[in-house]
Amino acid sequence: MVSLESVTMTDIVLNMFIFFFISFSLLYTFSPNRVQKLEVKLPEAKNLTPITNQNQVDITITDKGDLYLDKELVTQRSLKEKMSSMHKNNPNINVILHSDKTVQFKEVVKVLDTLSELGVKNLNIAAVTE
Repeated sequence: MVSLESVTMTDIVLNMFIFFFISFSLLYTFSPNRVQKLEVKLPEAKNLTPITNQNQVDITITDKGDLYLDKELVTQRSLKEKMSSMHKNNPNINVILHSDKTVQFKEVVKVLDTLSELGVKNLNIAAVTE
């Protein structure tokens, strides 16, 4: 027969487990130090050249058509404004375009057109090996 003390102890341990599980889940969810990752399925290519330039800016177009400038959600207009100031500060800035392979090409062309208007010369398109 199970004694009353062991049942109470099991109940306390189970409640503590639930408390810590929920606490750490909330801490992880709302942690400001957590790095935001953008899920993008890049197109495939055979010949790729790795880029190791520290002076770079990432522009990402997600499968939903959202536009990000260095992991910050932007509109087409604010992209142009921010890239204009970045390009004025550093004309040799290296832009890497990450576009999901399911994105319509017209969305990519809009970004390329914006960068062309600003005179950005160093543009790379991200891809993965086949």
